[in-house]
Amino acid sequence: MKTAYIALGTNIEPREEYLTSALEILRKDNKIHINQQSSIYETAPVGYADQADFLNMVIELETFLSAFDLLELCQTIERQLGRKKLIRFGPRTIDLDILVYNQENRKTDVLTIPHPRMHERAFVLIPLHEIAPGLLLYKGGKTVSDCIKALSESDIKDVTRWTNKGLAEE
Repeated sequence: MKTAYIALGTNIEPREEYLTSALEILRKDNKIHINQQSSIYETAPVGYADQADFLNMVIELETFLSAFDLLELCQTIERQLGRKKLIRFGPRTIDLDILVYNQENRKTDVLTIPHPRMHERAFVLIPLHEIAPGLLLYKGGKTVSDCIKALSESDIKDVTRWTNKGLAEE
């Protein structure tokens, strides 16, 4: 089995239901086992700012799927839950991004792993740090903890643990 980390994000209501639905679909897939999930964090939008705050989280999973099959599954879940890509970095019902896949490094037209911008994004690094602080993100030896230390305080201040307790682990 391969180990992967996936970031989930949503900012269209009902936000919590979209996260719950995505996790349920993943749990029902017999080629995937979710090992860990972070807390949920509420975060200010990045890029396109004229939109609602996001709920973000990260999961660690094991899978028999290839990286490309996992990407296809993530995109299928996004479509099932009504994701429409109308504005770059714009509002979304759900977004599933493969951050790391089995410590592989690859770049194609459809998939780049590790995720090329995760080291800049507090809304990814903070939940990832919660479940895998020592995870190596790049061949250069940078861990999640190293990347968080490189963030500015202004990047970190807009990422807060969400207090609604409705999303339960199974």
